[in-house]
Amino acid sequence: MARSFAEIAFTESVKARQEQSGSRQQYARMNRLARGTTLTLAEIEFITRRDSFYLATVGENGYPYVQFRGGPPGFLRVMDAQTLGYADFRGNRQYITVGNLSRNDRAALIVMDYANRSRLKLYARIEIVEAKDGAELMARLRVPGYDVQLERAMLLHVEAFDWNCPQHITPRFTMEEIQSMTAPLHEHVAKLERELARLRRMPSTCGERQANTADDQAE
Repeated sequence: MARSFAEIAFTESVKARQEQSGSRQQYARMNRLARGTTLTLAEIEFITRRDSFYLATVGENGYPYVQFRGGPPGFLRVMDAQTLGYADFRGNRQYITVGNLSRNDRAALIVMDYANRSRLKLYARIEIVEAKDGAELMARLRVPGYDVQLERAMLLHVEAFDWNCPQHITPRFTMEEIQSMTAPLHEHVAKLERELARLRRMPSTCGERQANTADDQAE
């Protein structure tokens, strides 16, 4: 069952630290709110436009491991209002994340939009479905036109989520975003170049006037 983000994140030691720093009263209100339990249209649209995210799991030795996952925009699919899914591509075959999840299915995600300085945090329990055991699911998660080997499906059952403030997020842009932003400029430059080429092909009226003046003087 999904819970509020504060219920999971604000452990007793965290709340004690908030008390010491004077922020406990501010964050205590989050415990009384039922937000961050079901994905809304805002989260769904945000997630489906992303081309990457960071995934944290914990090994049986207590150490966390953070993995970067990337792919074409939309490779992280919203299956329903409390479930995400993605096809796990063949990587360096260390299997740290998959190994950690075999002992502890809890995970945390950070999904970034650097260009707009937006950050979505999620807690989830991850269910692993090997490719040989879920052909239909793998077909649903496959990204058309992205030719990679799929090893398994990862189903993320969302427990809670929350939006972070944009403070300290340095804007960064993908090549596609840069091309989109500069497209009007390139179109304008191309238009000017076409106009310049047209003017260069026209007869030089200035040269004609000079020639006519020389003829008049000769007469």
